[in-house]
Amino acid sequence: MAILGLIGKPNVGKSTLFNAMTEKVADIGNYPFTTINPNIGTSYVTSPCPCKELNIQCTPNNSKCIEGLRYIPIEIIDVAGLVPEAHKGKGMGNKFLDDLRQADAFILVVDASGKTDLEGNPSEDHNPCEDVEFLLNELNMWIYGILSKNWEKLARKGQQQKNIGKILSEQLSGLNISEEQVREAISINNLEDSPIKWKDDDLLNLAKTLRKISKPMIIAANKGDHPDAEKNIEKLKREFKDYIVIPTSAEIELALRRAEKAGIIKYDRIKNDFEIINNSINEAQRNALEYMRNYLKKYGSTGVQDLLNQAYFNLLNMIVVYPVEDENKYSDKKGNILPDAYLIKRGSTAKDLAYKIHSDIGDKFIYAIDARKKIRIGADYELKDRDIIKIVSAV
Repeated sequence: MAILGLIGKPNVGKSTLFNAMTEKVADIGNYPFTTINPNIGTSYVTSPCPCKELNIQCTPNNSKCIEGLRYIPIEIIDVAGLVPEAHKGKGMGNKFLDDLRQADAFILVVDASGKTDLEGNPSEDHNPCEDVEFLLNELNMWIYGILSKNWEKLARKGQQQKNIGKILSEQLSGLNISEEQVREAISINNLEDSPIKWKDDDLLNLAKTLRKISKPMIIAANKGDHPDAEKNIEKLKREFKDYIVIPTSAEIELALRRAEKAGIIKYDRIKNDFEIINNSINEAQRNALEYMRNYLKKYGSTGVQDLLNQAYFNLLNMIVVYPVEDENKYSDKKGNILPDAYLIKRGSTAKDLAYKIHSDIGDKFIYAIDARKKIRIGADYELKDRDIIKIVSAV
């Protein structure tokens, strides 16, 4: 399963966002370094379930379906705030960068209100674009530090073996950076075949490219309900055109989820609206809910679910596939209908899906069946989003 990492400076609302995504209670505090150890939790991406289109009642196993929307579990890691020069050990230093090694993509959380400085302390009219720049620099320098460690030895070895891509991918193995990604980064930077001739600037540019390729990123412009946020959100969108910028209010999402849990509202996640179902609430609560409704109308949603969906389906280029054992009933052996929703890379084949289900099924793959069309498909059939597939194997 791919893992999303929440990153940002202290006091931008990362722990609140984590709680809004996972409904797990992380320590929330208005001071730097509230999060000392990384919080790991489960959240969900959403995709229209085929049950409505097929007019059947699904019985999910590895996910859940609410009113025709399939919620598929994913893993989130929330790491303590980074400050400038963290790669040199400042603040909590490299410990937090190391905690991020396992992340496949990042949600970079910034304070769109502009009320916290680079180190997360209270401020006035701070430009959040500076936060993005320093965070990208920290990540670049983190990868550069690993690349440049024992560089002369690595360069000589790569030169002798004529395989610098393999040597560097081994050096970066802890970051989940593949040999293919290293080769792609070398090609983008037009680096010559003799690594012993590479200069410091070459290594830094290589580190930047590797960060872009291996750790794609989306920007959460959090605290989007603050009066000063709108101008800063526009700044972020102008400055970082290569990135998806999503206005976000983690506080409103968390408040709505808690109001839902308390039986005060019914939260419609498809229409991104809610209905008050407890009329005994007081005027202050009603006003607070009206404030939240206005935010939903302005931006279309709190942005929290959009962050997760965009990260998986856009940054990580995933699709949802439903494996079944009975292509006529769309069920497994126990009769569960559309039981499992699998997240798989776009471009994956029927045989890739077989291996994802079980290595034995992949090894003994014979053919597959497109359950919607009731036609036989081969091992190299490229899966499409929301395909329902039966795998036939010799197991």
